[in-house]
Order: sequence, then structure tokens, then C-alpha cells
Amino acid sequence: MSGFIEGEDRHQATLFPERLDDYIAEDSSVRVIDVFIDDLDISGLGFKTEPNDTGRPAYHATTMLKLYVYGYLNRVHSSRRLEREAQRNVELMWLVGRLAPDFKTIADFRKNNGEAIRLVCREFVMLCRKLDLFTEAFVAIDGSKFKAVNNRDRNFTRAKMKRRLAEVEASIDRYLAKLVSADRQEPAEDKTQRLEDKITALKQEMARLKKLEARMLEAPDKQISLTDPDARSMNSRGSGLVGYNVQTAVETENHLIVAHEVTNVGSDRRQLTKMAKQAKSAMAIKKKQKLRVVADRGYYRGEELLACDEANITAYVPKSDTSGNRAKGQFGRDDFHYIGKDDEYECPAGERLIYRFTREESGKMIRRYWTSACFGCPIKSKCTTGQYRRVSRWEHEAVVEAAEVRLDQNPTVMRTRRAAVEHPFGTLKAWMGSTHFLTKTLDRVSTEMSLHVLVYNLKRVMRIKGIRPLIEAIQA
Repeated sequence: MSGFIEGEDRHQATLFPERLDDYIAEDSSVRVIDVFIDDLDISGLGFKTEPNDTGRPAYHATTMLKLYVYGYLNRVHSSRRLEREAQRNVELMWLVGRLAPDFKTIADFRKNNGEAIRLVCREFVMLCRKLDLFTEAFVAIDGSKFKAVNNRDRNFTRAKMKRRLAEVEASIDRYLAKLVSADRQEPAEDKTQRLEDKITALKQEMARLKKLEARMLEAPDKQISLTDPDARSMNSRGSGLVGYNVQTAVETENHLIVAHEVTNVGSDRRQLTKMAKQAKSAMAIKKKQKLRVVADRGYYRGEELLACDEANITAYVPKSDTSGNRAKGQFGRDDFHYIGKDDEYECPAGERLIYRFTREESGKMIRRYWTSACFGCPIKSKCTTGQYRRVSRWEHEAVVEAAEVRLDQNPTVMRTRRAAVEHPFGTLKAWMGSTHFLTKTLDRVSTEMSLHVLVYNLKRVMRIKGIRPLIEAIQA
């Protein structure tokens, strides 16, 4: 070994055993975890801190919480892997005082303290606020689909069930035809028995699917998942997955997640106001102060824009074009200019569409406009195939139009949104691995997501402030 760097003899005895603290660097992230969790009011957050009168003493909530935060910070999410790390990882031995809970104890802590763990994530957001990391009242909102512990074959929608029943029925017909053909040719007895067994198995599968179909139709959204009952089939970038829709509101200056929520609704249409209000509360923005939010066109909905306006929230959301007129070569809704002082629309031919009547449609009061000049219009074929081209206007359309003007005047906000909110999702999914969530049901998945968000924010703040300054700020 001469000429190479040599290690110490593992059998060499030392006069004074080395302390665990000597192995932990002063700027180690594990020291931040220790200081942050020790500073929390654990009992006030809902963790059980009183020992039992009888039986074996339990592990303290701070010990278990430190174990989980360290594990998620280092991409160790499994309770069994955390059990092994507690027995061999020097940093973890230092953090939890050489305690080594078994995997069942570790898993039960996450299962039984979901709400309290979610509040710990909120406490760290409040710490970020005290450190003046939310310098701008501007957040980007987005959602992303995360895979659940549920195979696609164990999720059924009406379309999937119809397709699966048709496949089983076609298979039964095919085997019956083979059985009839085999009887004519007087085959071997074992082949006939094999075909009959397959037909019997398919009939049993048909009966099972019929029972599942009845359960599926009883569900409010006409969907059922067999492994994780709360997981839902969702469209994700052109393909489907069974999982959850995770919503986040990210502060645009330091890219910290100020609010998040896990939902099993695949659409983002009704999420804007809810997430914006959560962000406003987390950032402690007063009612009279404006919060600016930006989201993609998947969040566009008139009622959401109105609710944001009423809550003193300025929303930047591009309008989604749901009309098929453009594809047909006809004029779209934007080609009709509204003249507010006359309460009329001007069409591409220069004619005025006057107000006719108001009626309620899907809970909204809609005003209807059209002109009688459509009959002799030379460009009518580019406008409509009916007698008249009718234009509808919501009673709160002015709020929607103001949002469009606002976005046109600030086109760079969409680049800000992409830079702020898409990076956290990519980072989180890389940390979580290909399987994403490890737990089942909406409540436990929400707890797991809170741990991921907590350590994401923790890493960001350590990078922004530095280890030692952050420790000093928490202790102060």
C-alpha cells in the first residue's frame, strides 16, 4: 500500500471515544433540521406529547419528525429504508440520539399524524415570511399529475368498463367458435377441456366486471379504483395516468412554495381562487393589499376571475378558445367588438348587433345580441350557417375583458410563470422517483406531499440564506 493514502486500522483502540458531534460538520443541513424542529410548538400543532400511563414508552414526536424530515431531505421515503438508515447513518444517529424505531412505528407516525405534519409545512412557510423571503406579492399557480399506488388496470371508468366488457365478450365468442369447430373435428379430450376452462374463467371475469360496474355507477364521478380508492384516472400530456392533481402556488422571487393542495379532480378550472386565497393567507397579505397571480389557460374560467377580483386578487390568465368556428373558417367571438356606451356589438361587416333579451344559463345571467341584417350580408357564410349570428355576453363580462387587457399589457408574466412554477414540479418528481407516491388515500397522500414540499422549501432557504445564518435566524 506504500505510495497511496492509507486509512486507519479498524481494530485500533482509542483512549477517548470520539463524540458523534465530531462527525457532523458545522454547516451540515442536519443541524438546520435539529434547530427548526426543536423550535416548534409540537403539542400546539397536534402531535401527541403526553406519555402513556402503562405499556412501553413511545418515541417522542420530535424524534420521529426529525427522522422523517431528514429522510425526505435525502430522498429516503420508505419506512423500511428509514429503519435501516437509523441504524447505520451517522448523521441520523446524531439527530435522533441513536434511537432506531422499527419500520412499523415509523410508518404509523406518518399515518396517525397527517394533519399535524401538514401544519409543520405551514410553520416553515411562516418562518420564511418572518425572514422576509416573500418580497413581492406575486405568485404563480399550476397543477401537475402525480402517479398513485394504483395500476391503470385496476381503475375503471365508464369507457374503460365498456371496452373491457366488450373484450371479454369477444373472447368468449371466439372460444365458443373454437369449441364448436373442435367438436366437428373430433379432437383430443384435453383440448376440449382446455377451451371449456377458458370459457368458464371468462364468464367468471364477466360476472366480476358486472359487480364492479354496479359499484362504479354508484360513485359520484362514475369511477372506481381498487387499490387506492381515492385515486382517479386523469389526462396527463396526451396520455392517461391514475393519480392525483397536485396544486401549488409558488412565490416568483425566491421560488418558494407558499401553498399547496392535493386533489383527485383532474381539471384545474375551479382551482384558481382557492389556491390564490391560500397563498394570500400564507403570505399574510392584508385584505386591502393586492396579490398578483398568474396561471396558464387551463385555469381560465369567468367565475374564477370574478371571485379573484372580489377578493382583491389580480389574476393573469390567458383566455382559452373553446369555439370551433375558427377551424370551420368562420369568424370567432373576438371578431365582434363590444361598444359599451351603446351596449351593442359591431360585427366584421360593420353592422350593429343590438341587445335582445337576458336569460339564465348554467347559473349565469347571459345577455343575447344579434342583428336583422344577416339575411343580405355578403360575408354571412364566414359568420354563421343559421339565420342569425348571435353573440352572448355574461353580466360580469367586463371583469373578463379587463383580465384580457391586463395580460396584453404584461406579456412577460407568462415567462415568469413558467420559470417559477414548473421548476418545483420537475424537482419534486425527480426526488420522488418513478413511482411518485408511496401511500394510499387522499389524506395520507396529502401528508406525504406536505413532507416533500417542506424539504423542498428547506433546501431552497438553505441555498438562499446559508446554513449558519439560517440556524442563527431560527434561534433568534
